[in-house]
Amino acid sequence: MTLNLATLYEAVAAAVPDRTALVCGDRALTFAGLDVRADAVAHRLRSAGVAPGEHVGLHMLNGLEYAETLLGCLKARAVPVNINYRYTDRELLHLYTDAGLAALVVDEEFAPAAARVAADCPALRHAVVLRTGEATAEEPSWPSRVSVADYTSEPGEAGPSLREGRSADDHYVLYTGGTTGLPKGVVWRHEDFYMAAVKGGNPYGDPRLSAEELADAAENGFELSFLLTMPLMHGAASYTLLMALFTGSKTILMRRFDALDALRTIDREKPMIVAVVGDAIARPLADAIRAHGAGYDLSSFKVLGSGGAILSRSVQDEFAELIPDIHINNGFGASESGVDGDISVGDDGLMRLAADPRVTVVDADMKPVAPGSDEVGYVARSGHVPLGYHNDPEKTARTFPVVDGTRWSVLGDMARVEADGTVVVLGRGSGCVNTGGEKVFPEEVEQALKSHPAVMDVLVAGVPDERFGERVAAVVELRPGASATVEELRAHCREHLAGYKVPAAVAFADEVVRSPSGKADYRWAKRVLTEKN
Repeated sequence: MTLNLATLYEAVAAAVPDRTALVCGDRALTFAGLDVRADAVAHRLRSAGVAPGEHVGLHMLNGLEYAETLLGCLKARAVPVNINYRYTDRELLHLYTDAGLAALVVDEEFAPAAARVAADCPALRHAVVLRTGEATAEEPSWPSRVSVADYTSEPGEAGPSLREGRSADDHYVLYTGGTTGLPKGVVWRHEDFYMAAVKGGNPYGDPRLSAEELADAAENGFELSFLLTMPLMHGAASYTLLMALFTGSKTILMRRFDALDALRTIDREKPMIVAVVGDAIARPLADAIRAHGAGYDLSSFKVLGSGGAILSRSVQDEFAELIPDIHINNGFGASESGVDGDISVGDDGLMRLAADPRVTVVDADMKPVAPGSDEVGYVARSGHVPLGYHNDPEKTARTFPVVDGTRWSVLGDMARVEADGTVVVLGRGSGCVNTGGEKVFPEEVEQALKSHPAVMDVLVAGVPDERFGERVAAVVELRPGASATVEELRAHCREHLAGYKVPAAVAFADEVVRSPSGKADYRWAKRVLTEKN
């Protein structure tokens, strides 16, 4: 049996049919119930003329229907495409047309925006609107060529054809970007995605190499439970959702993140693992625990897991103080590589990734960087990696080169290798600030600033400078009720950083702008800093 994502889920659902799979608010689904409803989604897509291999957009907030639609696409051998619901019309138009969406499932509050761009999306033929009671005043006006239907959760008969033709080579597309450029779609084979992004269905050991092995482990293994605080349209959230489903575990979804509501949800649903995306979600959660935690039963909360953004050392220390014996999993990975390992942030502020045979630091010629040298290279992964970017052979050739018959994923993260093979991750090369010939990685400066007790969030970027070419600058959001001057923050940085890394300019903002999932918006930071300096 092949490692096809739909087939893998069906095997687990058959093994643990009555176990709770999903919870969102006061609604829940068992594994069997989710399987039946996903079959119905798949049947409706096929009935609407969506063929295997065609792309279906998921333009939705978190909810049971998001997971049903994701699985339904996989069952129908259609390709689910995640849509960032905060995108502007320009970004939506790019994503819809770049992905060549044939169909769309959209929450009614986002339907007007979807309808506005649909006229310029020639491949789009079918739209399904999920009625959530959150409609906007604007009435959607769809082009006549787009058939529009309301979403229904009524189970339907799944045709036998849904089980035919499935392959490990079926595609899964994950759109990423939008903070430093237009979104781009990463194309995965099912098998590669399962092995790299979902860790072979086993977060703590060797991969499960068949549907039977996966189902047996789900039925007889240790049942986990996850609270997802971030939107499912984010890569790290989809990784976690599928990991939970493949291990027969319960996933609790928050429709939108609210720190105090997260405490209520932990108290009610008793998750073991709380998944976040970096400090943008973890820090407000820590503040809520400090202020209100005594009023809730948080005893089930044993693991804080972050993906998509690195937790700062200061936030990790806060959770260690607030939740005794908590385990913190600081995941390192990307849409282009899956899960690459766990990051530890040392007292020196450096981010270290344990040695892994699948992860290598290479130079510009794709040669491994020598351990113990000071040479800086690029983090790269081989083995189960994506096929490339959808509709972009030029970027594919740069990011996913094939060397001596091996396909690599070369990430934008810069790193060096210590003598024992440990990878020291320096930061994203595209954001590196070159100030007078010295290279400064924003992540290191952000770690230092976040360790100041008055700082809630921060983004660091380079701004033009006549003398040095660029200088380091920071946009800082202070904690509610806290105060700090520019000089106090600079003095704090001098205790942790070399002089040339200390921000030459600091701008204060009411809120640091990030994506709904917590991803940094460095374009916004550069714009703010350039305007204020």
